[in-house]
Amino acid sequence: MANLAKLDFVALDITGKNYLTWVMDAKIRMEAANLGETIKEDNSASAQDQVKAMIFIRRHLDEGLKSEYLMVEYPLTLWKALKNRYNHQITVILPMARYEWTHLRIQDFKTVAEYNSAMFRITSQLKLCGETITEKDMLEKTFNTLHASNVFLQ
Repeated sequence: MANLAKLDFVALDITGKNYLTWVMDAKIRMEAANLGETIKEDNSASAQDQVKAMIFIRRHLDEGLKSEYLMVEYPLTLWKALKNRYNHQITVILPMARYEWTHLRIQDFKTVAEYNSAMFRITSQLKLCGETITEKDMLEKTFNTLHASNVFLQ
């Protein structure tokens, strides 16, 4: 457990529930470390960069996943294997996020801050799944869900 404190971001859970955020965090950190090329097709990364990338990826995996993919030697191979295993999270998260977006109403929250927090959480999930939500969409959503007695605010 002491090793978890040294992580740059949360390790990929064996259930894959944090896969989408893990992928984004891993890509950003790998690009920052000049290792982003190692997880792209037809890359020309050096052997040393390949090893560094494997160390980085494996360091951010759940212990069970490390054991399962123990024999994988190349970062691109491991990256693809994890994508094949967990990328279905989009098909799980997207319908739920769309449902939450559809049923999001400001009057269901005690404070505007709680509403804003829920709205940004939902829009983040939608954006992770490839949906485009603009500020205009968020404003329209808020105005359309105001109670009729508050119409003058619009």
